[in-house]
Amino acid sequence: MNDATRRPVRASIAPSAVIEDVKPQVDGGRFAVKRALGEEIVVTAAAFAHGHEKVACALRYRGPDEVGWSRIPMESLGNDRWRARFTVDRMGAWQYGVTCWIDSLASWREGYERRVDVDDMRIAAKVGAELIATSAAHATAPEREQLTEWARALREESDPVALRTLALDDTLLEIARAHAPRTGAAQSVNFPAVVDRERARFGTWYELFPRSLGKDGAHGTFADVIERLDAIRAMGFDVVYLPPIHPIGRAKRKGRNNAPAAQSGDVGSPWGIGAREGGHTAIHPELGTLAQFRDLVEAAKARGMEIAMDVAFQVSPEHPWVQEHPAWFRKRPDGTVQFAENPPKKYEDIYPIDFATTEWKALWQALREVVEYWRSQGVAIFRVDNPHTKPFAFWEWLIADIRREHPEVIFLSEAFTRPRVMHRLAKLGFTQSYTYFTWRTTKAEIEEYFTELSQDDSREYFRPNCWPNTPDILPYHLHNAGLPMFRVRLVLAATLAANYGIYGPAYELGENRPYSPKSEEYLASEKYELKRWDGDGAASLAPWIAKVNAIRHAHAALQSDWSLAFHPTDNDQIVCYSKRAGADCILVAVNLDPLRAQSGWVTLDLAALGLEDHANFRVDDLLSGESYPWRGERNFVMLDPARAPAHVFAVGRQRQP
Repeated sequence: MNDATRRPVRASIAPSAVIEDVKPQVDGGRFAVKRALGEEIVVTAAAFAHGHEKVACALRYRGPDEVGWSRIPMESLGNDRWRARFTVDRMGAWQYGVTCWIDSLASWREGYERRVDVDDMRIAAKVGAELIATSAAHATAPEREQLTEWARALREESDPVALRTLALDDTLLEIARAHAPRTGAAQSVNFPAVVDRERARFGTWYELFPRSLGKDGAHGTFADVIERLDAIRAMGFDVVYLPPIHPIGRAKRKGRNNAPAAQSGDVGSPWGIGAREGGHTAIHPELGTLAQFRDLVEAAKARGMEIAMDVAFQVSPEHPWVQEHPAWFRKRPDGTVQFAENPPKKYEDIYPIDFATTEWKALWQALREVVEYWRSQGVAIFRVDNPHTKPFAFWEWLIADIRREHPEVIFLSEAFTRPRVMHRLAKLGFTQSYTYFTWRTTKAEIEEYFTELSQDDSREYFRPNCWPNTPDILPYHLHNAGLPMFRVRLVLAATLAANYGIYGPAYELGENRPYSPKSEEYLASEKYELKRWDGDGAASLAPWIAKVNAIRHAHAALQSDWSLAFHPTDNDQIVCYSKRAGADCILVAVNLDPLRAQSGWVTLDLAALGLEDHANFRVDDLLSGESYPWRGERNFVMLDPARAPAHVFAVGRQRQP
C-alpha cells in the first residue's frame, strides 16, 4: 500500500507512540548502509506507547527516483521489538524508515477477549463499533460496506455468544485495522541505503604491471595484457587491476630498488604521474593508444571480466598541472614545490596536491573530470591510492557525484591506516576497503578480526577486500617463504572474504625476496623496473589457485561475508570456520603452520551448519576430492602442508544413523 493514498492523521491527536533503536543505521542515518542487488535489508526497531496501549508498526521504503513510499507491516518480536524486510532490486540510493501508531482496534480486541460480564461485553462491543465505523469512513467499497455492517451488528446484537463471535472475527478486524487512523503516530527519520551491483559483494582481483608482459625484453603493451587475459581468467579472476597507466615523469625519477637517482633505461614508478606527453588523462606511449586501451576493456568484458584502474591523485614534477595550476601545490621556503616525504624518506619524484589551496573548487572539479574521463572509456572499477591522505569531504562529494549518474561504479579504498580513518572512508562512500588481513597471521588474530568484519555493526558499511600481498607489501611471513605459506594465505583470503585479490605473477610464482629483513618492500621491486616472470614453471601455484577460485564461483556460501562462523579447535595451528547460504554450506579448516603437519579436534556449531544435534553427515573435500563420514559436533582433522594446507568441505546432507 502506498502511504500517499492514506488519510492524514488527525492533527488534534498529540503524538504518543515512541520509536527507538532502528537498525540498520550508520551514525543515526548520517551515512548509508550498503547492500548489493538482490540482497535484503532487514529492519528492526523498538516501538511502544504509554500504559497498556497496543501499537502497530510499518516499514516505509523507496528506491531510486521514487517519490511515493512502499509500506509493509512489521511483525512483533515481543518485548516491544518489531521487524520487517524488503529486497533491493535497483542500484542507487534507497531510503527506509519506521512508522508507529496507537492500534486502538488491537487494544479493544485484547480487552474484549478478557471480558466475561455480559453488560461489559455489550458496552465494549459498542465501543468497538465506533472504532470500526471510523475505519469504514476511510475505506472504499466493498470493504466500507463490510465494516459498516460489522459495526451495526456489534451495536445491535445482545446475545453474548453471538456477540463474542462477531467481536472475534479476525478477517474483519484486519480490514478495519488497515483503514484505521494512525492515532498518535510517530515516524523515524528516513535512513539511507546505497545499493551496488553484485561485483561489489563478490569479486576476485588480479593485479599486474602491463609493462612487464613484453616479449624479448620489450616494454609490455595493452595488447600483451589481452594475450594474458585467458590465463588470468583460467585462474578464476574476474577483475584485472592495473597500476597507473599514465606517462611517467623523467625529472627526479627513481631508479631500481627505489634508488634516489635513475640510471639510463630505468622506467621509473608508475605512481610518478605526468610528463610532456600529458597527465592523468593521458596514456604512457609505450603501453599503447587510447583505442588500444579500449580494446583491452572490451576484451576483458567479452570474457566476463573487468579492468580496474588505479586513481592516484599526485603528480610528478613534469605534470602539466604544476605549470598550469601552481596554486594547487605547496611551496617550500625557498620557493620550490614541496615534494612528498615521510622523514627520513624523501620522494622527490612525486608532488602531493595541496587540498588546502584557495582554488579548491577548481581542483576538485579537475579531479572529478579524471574519474569521469576514464569512466567514459568503459572503466567502472577504480582502486584509489592512499585516499586517507586527502580530505574526507572531497571523497564524499566526488563519490556521490559520480555515482549519482553512474551507480555501477565501484571504488576500492587503498588505505592501510588507523581503523577510524579506514572506517570513515567506507562511510563516506567507498564501495570496498583494503583490510589488515595482510598482517593477521595467528588463529586468535584471524578469529578476532574476521568476527569484527562479519558480525560487528560496521559490516553495514565496511565491505572488506583482502589481499595477501601487494606491490608495496611483502609481509614478513612471506619473506623467503616456501609455496606452502603462499597456499595458506591464499586459501584464507579466498574463503574468509567474498572479495579478495593478489598481486601477480609475484604471488603464484612465490616471489619471496625482501629488500631487507626489516623491510616489507620486494627486492628488485616491479614498481621500479620491468620484470620477466616465468609462469610456465612447475612451481607455479596457478592450477591450485584456479581450483580455489572455481570453488568460490561454484558456491554461494563463499560469495558473501555475514554468515561467517568460527568453530573451536584444540590446536592453535588449526583455524576452522564455515559460511552458509541456504542449503549451500562450506566448512574450512586451515593449517597455519606451513612446515609441519598439524592435527586436532574440531568442535562444530551444528546449528551454524544447518544440522541437528548429534547428526550424522558427510563432508566432501572440494580440494582433494576425498569424502569423510562425520558424526556429531566433535570431529578430527589432520592437515599436511606437503599435500594441502586446508580442507574446503562441502557439508553434505544429514544421514540417518
